[in-house]
Amino acid sequence: MNGWNVVVSTIAGHYQKAGRLLWPYGPVHRTDYFNVLTLRVDDVTQFLEQFREDFVKKPSIADCFGRVMPVTVRFAFQSPQEFETSACEAAVPWLTQLAGRRFHVRMHRRGFKGRLSSQHEEQFLDHEIIERTGPEAPATVDFDDPDFIIAVETLGREAGLSLWDRAARARYPFLKLD
Repeated sequence: MNGWNVVVSTIAGHYQKAGRLLWPYGPVHRTDYFNVLTLRVDDVTQFLEQFREDFVKKPSIADCFGRVMPVTVRFAFQSPQEFETSACEAAVPWLTQLAGRRFHVRMHRRGFKGRLSSQHEEQFLDHEIIERTGPEAPATVDFDDPDFIIAVETLGREAGLSLWDRAARARYPFLKLD
């Protein structure tokens, strides 16, 4: 697509305004999906802090955005099996953090309808992470009070993942993970 590392869902009627508000952070691109934009930022952490600051200073901008979700790893896929393999590989660096902790996967799928099921892929990744964290300190799935949430965003045949701890979710309310 365009090297995106942020997926933005906009509120109906605010698509154009949301796009204009995002331009100072980096190149904004339209997608084939209703009310969804992508953004490319140089530094995700810097973007999160700046967007948070602007979000706090100008609460009215919240009216434009449904979700603003940076991703830290991206990959392309051609099949559900390739998606699953790549998603598992993308999560490997997080296994140490997830061991013995509560987590769940939250997927927002756009495209690949009928071939990729969000619920199935969430459960698949939950299971794989539990298995890969090992019997000594397995991660456990928790929807009520997770230590971590893994966000999965797909746009057609591209996907991005990111890991969010409780503190980050509280600090960046625009992530809207649950």
